[in-house]
Amino acid sequence: MGKNKYQIKALIAPLDWGLGHTTRSIVLLKALQEADIEVVMAGSPNQITIWSKEYPDVLKFPLKGYNVHYTKRKIFLPLAIISQIPKILFRIYQEHHWLKKIVAKENIQLIISDNRFGLWHKSTHCIFITHQLEIKASSSFLQSWVQRINYFFINKYAACWVPDYAGEKNIAGTLSHPEKLPKIPVHYIGPLSRCKQRDPIAPTFDYLFLLSGPEPQRTLLENKFRDALEKLSGKSILLLGKPGTASVSTTHPNYTTFNHLETTSLEKYMQEAEWIICRAGYTTIMEILALKKKAILIPTPGQTEQEFLGAHLANQKWCICIDQEDDLLTAVENAKTFDFQFPDFPEGTLQQEIEKLLSALKKDQ
Repeated sequence: MGKNKYQIKALIAPLDWGLGHTTRSIVLLKALQEADIEVVMAGSPNQITIWSKEYPDVLKFPLKGYNVHYTKRKIFLPLAIISQIPKILFRIYQEHHWLKKIVAKENIQLIISDNRFGLWHKSTHCIFITHQLEIKASSSFLQSWVQRINYFFINKYAACWVPDYAGEKNIAGTLSHPEKLPKIPVHYIGPLSRCKQRDPIAPTFDYLFLLSGPEPQRTLLENKFRDALEKLSGKSILLLGKPGTASVSTTHPNYTTFNHLETTSLEKYMQEAEWIICRAGYTTIMEILALKKKAILIPTPGQTEQEFLGAHLANQKWCICIDQEDDLLTAVENAKTFDFQFPDFPEGTLQQEIEKLLSALKKDQ
């Protein structure tokens, strides 16, 4: 790392809800380092495992996650989430007090929280990152209540960075472009994708199946994938989304499995696959759109954000979206005649936002 010209040390801490927040934080880490900012990270053991494989020299602190669990049946998910609210609020309280200690100990001047509500600090510049300014819920009353909580915490930060585009042509629709914005400045920085925007290349294999998200739904989808893989012809890869285990491959008669892949390997396989079949997680969507890949999205049952994103993208023919209960083999056959429309997006503005932020922080020193 070069000399830190502004003497800035930044802390990045993402939510542990699935792998997406964790992996897109790698994009932030790289961008901050390119601006000569010293970066430290904080997260759960699984998150630290992912970062350590790619950035072993970056200082990392253990920080308990929200550790949210889902249900097997979609109908019970809202109740399960509501029942975990006390635990989540306690985690927010814990991380807020942890932050006060770590800021003083490490002399941190910049905090970037990806959807962790408790990482705001009165005397330190704090940025909240989210693509969900509007949180979808199963009823208008619940959505209004959740929205107030969302903005209550977001407004404690100095600014909000949204990994989407500002104009009408964007990725997340009303999730990132609600009627009412937070009171703090909101900056649209473009997608946080580890994959560089490029045109598709000739595929070298047929299907890449990606698993992610909380249990037990991750395992339920894995079982569905394995059943389909036994019947699909062609060459396939199944990525299990288990970063805490050794990243080894296992060869089956019809496919190869990997527990986890680092960024370079994952991008390579995503580029070389003809089809990607995965959850409708926002980080995965950003990467699929950057590579202009044909994709079948399967939202986590009951997760309203993914259900909205899947339907929103399918309406524009950017992907195909099916329910988890739908027949996957039928969806694969139907996808072969689907008229995919790949969007062309401009470059993001993350680096420019970082430079503007550095200038402001320099004036305050």
